[in-house]
Amino acid sequence: MSTLSYEATGAAQQALEQHLPALVEDRIATRIFAKDHTLWGPDAESESAIRLGWVEAATVSQPLVKDILELRDALRAEGVTRIVLCGMGGSSLAPEVIAGTAGVELTVLDSTDPDQVRAALAERLPETAIVVSSKSGSTVETDSQRRIFEKAFNDAGIDAASRIVIVTDPGSPLDKASREAGYRAVFNADPNVGGRFSALTAFGLVPSGLAGVDIQAFLDEAEEAAEVLNEDAPENIGLALGTALGGTNPLRNKIVIAEDGSGIVGFADWAEQLIAESTGKLGTGVLPVVAGPSSPEAKTGADDVLVVRLVGADADVELGANEVAIAGGLAAQMMVWEFATAVAGRLLGINPFDQPDVEAAKVAARGLLDAQPEPTPAAFVDGAIEVRGGEWLGGAATAEEAVRALLDTLQPDSYLSVQAYFDRLAFAQLEGVRDELAAATGRPVTFGWGPRFLHSTGQFHKGGPAIGVFLQVTAASTEDLAIPDRPFTFGELISAQAAGDAQVLAEHGRPVLRLHLTDRAAGVAQLQEIIAALPARASATES
Repeated sequence: MSTLSYEATGAAQQALEQHLPALVEDRIATRIFAKDHTLWGPDAESESAIRLGWVEAATVSQPLVKDILELRDALRAEGVTRIVLCGMGGSSLAPEVIAGTAGVELTVLDSTDPDQVRAALAERLPETAIVVSSKSGSTVETDSQRRIFEKAFNDAGIDAASRIVIVTDPGSPLDKASREAGYRAVFNADPNVGGRFSALTAFGLVPSGLAGVDIQAFLDEAEEAAEVLNEDAPENIGLALGTALGGTNPLRNKIVIAEDGSGIVGFADWAEQLIAESTGKLGTGVLPVVAGPSSPEAKTGADDVLVVRLVGADADVELGANEVAIAGGLAAQMMVWEFATAVAGRLLGINPFDQPDVEAAKVAARGLLDAQPEPTPAAFVDGAIEVRGGEWLGGAATAEEAVRALLDTLQPDSYLSVQAYFDRLAFAQLEGVRDELAAATGRPVTFGWGPRFLHSTGQFHKGGPAIGVFLQVTAASTEDLAIPDRPFTFGELISAQAAGDAQVLAEHGRPVLRLHLTDRAAGVAQLQEIIAALPARASATES
């Protein structure tokens, strides 16, 4: 196992000194690994009693390796060399990081955007197998993706059943239907592991292993890390990180996670879901902010921000005030962050294993799909952008004025959430506005691609502190795409998901600016130009 290391300054070090002695004395580490479901209070006991399987996932999952590798070899012998993962949230983020870090090809389809789905269908279909991952077995995005691929295989004269692999909980609707359909393989994950803690279960291992990752070495590293974490000792890095995440006083509730030489591809995106969905509830929690080591949030010195740098094992890091540096291999880091999130939940006084507010946006989207209402009329149209917003828009008459009006609603403790509901691969350049907005506002900014972020930071947006301000960007597709045997299309589905989430946020009293791009390329360019023109605000460390 690569060496784990941890260093902290300022508020993070003070949190360590304040909480570590009690965590060690109360045997929190060994009690977590003993699956003590009483650690998070009486209200959490029923849920935590069935959600602690992740502590032994690295060991329990060992028998899966043989079956996964045998299936991989069989598929390759048939000329199947491309794996597409159809999954959302915890079912897709971990495999994306695992495969990306290992440098193997894995196509992750975690979108309902018609253009992105069509692009995934168009590439090397004769060489493709899909992994359909859904814990509940009823995720609408994943079901829709399975349906369209199954039709595509059949239309191409390919035996669809031989190209579909399922990962789900035992006894789920998908489990039963897939076995009846005779799909190539059905892998059951441990039902006592929640989706965002499932990296070391079948959800993380099946797509990664089929894509070519050395999953045996991955599990071995995680097992070694679990042994280190299962110690009631001051040197326990998981306890230390847990105090930084949930134990600062006053709480620094924006955690800027910056890749700074760790060599792990996309780790912060995975950690974002783990932390936001676990802690953002009951009006509290910590918001992960995925940023770079030189992003504005890493330099502002704001008193509600803590910076966590993901560094290499041998890095000589000079930390600024209120910063953490952590190093280790991917599997070890995943164990550490899962454990630390559970510790942070105890310090915050919340249940880290439920997600009570995630369902609200799903219900709203289903209602809009069923009702098929006319779109809310735009307040006005500016170039390739239709603008919709609330009373706070005031007299805004251009898209630029609307953006500025939204930013004017930011408070000293606010964060800005940018949510883009269209093709994240074809328009990845839009993510560049994140740093520009952070510089212009002096506030932490998150960037999420819809609908995947609904399974990630969506819980924090509704259940965490009511300090978010939201910029939602949707886009017209070049051509819609039907979902086989469903009364709605992919275009209608993603539109309902965006509108449903905006509706729930507005019901929570949060400002939501909705920008609809009538032409994707032109609209993205116009929005980039608007944001690039915003003046940068001096940071606290510069002023």
